[in-house]
Amino acid sequence: MSKLDDILDTARSRGAGQPYAGAVTPREAFELLQADPKVKLVDVRTNAERDWIGRPAIPEGQHGAVQWSLYPGGAPNPDFGPQLEQAADKDDVVLFLCRSGVRSRHAARVATELGYENAFDILEGFEGDRDAEGHRKTVGGWCKAGLPWTGA
Repeated sequence: MSKLDDILDTARSRGAGQPYAGAVTPREAFELLQADPKVKLVDVRTNAERDWIGRPAIPEGQHGAVQWSLYPGGAPNPDFGPQLEQAADKDDVVLFLCRSGVRSRHAARVATELGYENAFDILEGFEGDRDAEGHRKTVGGWCKAGLPWTGA
């Protein structure tokens, strides 16, 4: 069994009972992206979040951006499904990323409902939860894990 299979098996067991394939840590997500070009990361944060906060530094062909909700206002993105089809194929392993791991779970669930059998949530998100002082990027997340990112 390959490292890729090991990570996916762990992710599936971690997501048992969820309405999507499973959940990966940020480091596991990065390892999956390094291991297979058919793995796609779909960032479901708003365009403003990606522009103002930053984004994972991964190859363009493996990175898609599909807002879960729209900025300003926070209305649900009515084009989520069609935009997801542009970002990833249904047979890809699709890893959903948001700020702290909430919207990504919803996106993974909806993707599964749309026929993506390998839709995974990235636990902790890009910035992670707030610390005692209310700051992010210090408690969990892609940035805290020391994974490559660009931006603000």
